[in-house]
This record gives sequence, structure tokens and C-alpha cells, in this order.
Amino acid sequence: MTRLVAIYLYNDMEVLDFAGPFEVFTTASRLHLRDHPGTPPLFDVMTVSHDLNPVTARGGLTVVPGRTTPENLPVDVLIIPGGAVTAELERHETSAWLKRVAERCEIVASVCTGAFLLARADVLRASPATTHWEDVADLQTMFPDLDVQTDVRWIDNGKVVTSAGISAGIDMSLHLVSRLAGIDLARRTARQMDFDWNRQAPPAEM
Repeated sequence: MTRLVAIYLYNDMEVLDFAGPFEVFTTASRLHLRDHPGTPPLFDVMTVSHDLNPVTARGGLTVVPGRTTPENLPVDVLIIPGGAVTAELERHETSAWLKRVAERCEIVASVCTGAFLLARADVLRASPATTHWEDVADLQTMFPDLDVQTDVRWIDNGKVVTSAGISAGIDMSLHLVSRLAGIDLARRTARQMDFDWNRQAPPAEM
């Protein structure tokens, strides 16, 4: 079964927050096809935004989204990167779309300050969560029902998964590959990427 992984893009997002998960899921799918030639891909990874206009990430990197935000596509895994989210938090269109799509997803995951967007959309609520260490206090203040935790790389609440800042999104994505396709493929994916996978177990798994 092919799982559709959609990564949401917006202006001022952090580059590694979207590029890291993109690399993990595409690498895992490539390795799976190497072992199982002729079979459907494990993951179909796409970038999405509200329109197809170029998105400018932090540092000035310009990225062209692959698709407009899919309303009818069966998204299995939705990933929300972090970055400078102030403008996006005030965008009702984003919150409404996230809420609608999240209801149908198997997993919704955030990297870094992407947790703010999930909380604003009422997708992340009354549960343990994490974000970039600089933003922990702000996330707790803005959304007091959350149990915002530090010193963890990710927290897996089942359907909703949050990670700490930037590179932690790679650790979290490898965890999701492990959860969806097995630990062996996750380890091989980390090895293929020459990445030292931090498998620190979040509190929910201890």
C-alpha cells in the first residue's frame, strides 16, 4: 500500500523543517523499491500550498509547491514544518484546511514551530507536545491546555506527532518510517542519509 505524504509549504518556513522529512520519506521509498522492484512505492511524497506560487523559505530559498492544497486526495501523513509562523497563524484559510485534512489523516506531524499551527487549527489539543526550545514558553502560554515538554526530540501521541526544532524533524520522520514500515527500513534510511539517528524515546513511549 502506498501512503501519500503531504508536506505543507508557506512563506518563512525553515528549510530543513520541510526538506529533512522530504528526504527521509523519499529515501525510504527508494530503498524499499530497490528491495522490491516492480512494486508500488511505499510513500508518495508531495509538497503542497494554497496555490502554486513560489514560496520563499527562511534564508531566501525559493521553492515551487508541487500541488495546491489537496481537498480530495487521500492524504495519509500530513507534515507541517516550522519557521516564522506569525503570519500563518493569522491565516484562517490555513487553520481551516489543516483541520479538514487532519480529520482524514492517519498521522499529522509538526516540526519545530509547526506545532503552533496544529494547535491553532485545534488538531493538537490537551496533550503532550514539543517544539523548538526557544518557543516552548510561548507555545505553553498561547495554548495552556497543552503539556509542552523540553529535552525530547519528538512526542508521539498516536495520530498527532510533534518534534523539537529543525534537525529533530529528521529524527521524527525516521521514527514515523519505523512506525509505518518497520525499524529495519528506518535504520537503513538513516544509514543511506549518513545521519546519526537520535532514537531518544519520547515520554509517551517510555
